[in-house]
Amino acid sequence: MSYRDVARKLATLGCREVPRKGGGSHRKWLNPASGQSTVVPDWGSKDLKTGTVRGVVKQLGLSQIDFDAA
Repeated sequence: MSYRDVARKLATLGCREVPRKGGGSHRKWLNPASGQSTVVPDWGSKDLKTGTVRGVVKQLGLSQIDFDAA
């Protein structure tokens, strides 16, 4: 699953990307409902590892089932 796919699902679940102040290959995401945030690697079209995606979902306080369904 690429960063774009993950970003689309996170946005569907109500999370938002925090604006970047500089360059880099990682982007910060915030879940306003829980107040939790995490950093998601943006490797362009390269797929993120399954464990990385699972960790992002967990750190944002989201359900894996809801994420998969989004």
